[in-house]
Amino acid sequence: MAFLRVSENPSFGSLGLSSDPIRGPEKSGLVKAFANPSPAFVEMDPKQPTQNGAVLPELLTEYMVDMKCEGCVNSVRNKLQTVDGVKKVDLDLTNQVVRVLGTSPVKILTEALEQTGRKARLIGQGLPDDFLLSAAVAEFKGPSIFGVVRLAQVSMELARIEANFSGLPPGKHGWSINEFGDLTKGAASTGKLFNPSKDEKEPLGDLGTLDADEKGDAFYSGAKEKLRVADLIGRSIAVYGTEDKSDEGIAAAVIARSAGVGENYKKLCTCDGTTIWEATNADFVTSKV
Repeated sequence: MAFLRVSENPSFGSLGLSSDPIRGPEKSGLVKAFANPSPAFVEMDPKQPTQNGAVLPELLTEYMVDMKCEGCVNSVRNKLQTVDGVKKVDLDLTNQVVRVLGTSPVKILTEALEQTGRKARLIGQGLPDDFLLSAAVAEFKGPSIFGVVRLAQVSMELARIEANFSGLPPGKHGWSINEFGDLTKGAASTGKLFNPSKDEKEPLGDLGTLDADEKGDAFYSGAKEKLRVADLIGRSIAVYGTEDKSDEGIAAAVIARSAGVGENYKKLCTCDGTTIWEATNADFVTSKV
């Protein structure tokens, strides 16, 4: 089983935009920029982030970035070129979309874009081929524990997982994908670990351990074999108070479909019709204010 991990702490945003899919020529023309590079396209030799010698699988991550001119494009491109794990970058000034192919976690890419002084919103993840269901998200909305877990399919038998939490009790916490999305009793009503293969030693839904620092923040980035995102929609992710999951659980969130690549180029928020630049960070980042 390939199960990779990087331990760091800063946060990354959740999706708050409308996600009506873009289909046909309009979508393929944008997403396939990697096959037919534009003048703003960059390919580089990445320094890939590793953990114990293992490299995360490549993934296409899309952002909407507040770019108004070629100077903005150059600033964003130059910054992304310095990020370890970035392999290809495509910048679309007309649609204000930046697409990054590589192994870098969302957290690292988001931080790099924010350092350019421009507003950036994560709008999609997946693969250029966009096969099956490519992405899902689970949002923990408090009242004490907040977080976002993102799952993205990178092959038929491999998924990348990123998670960011705040408000956890300091220390180690077991976490898992559970059978049901029933949150009527919190994590206690989400059922057993998701385990379609009935493997008692290594249940597919076992996500290992989250390590919360003294502030209660935890970050996870890894990959898991045999995990299919399409099979997880409507189930839940649960976090436990103990590393061995012996308690009933302290938080849970339902896994929902998230935008894949080329599916979310709307600039209006579904909540009130404002543009993404007029919305507050609270509309995009699941964190305690």
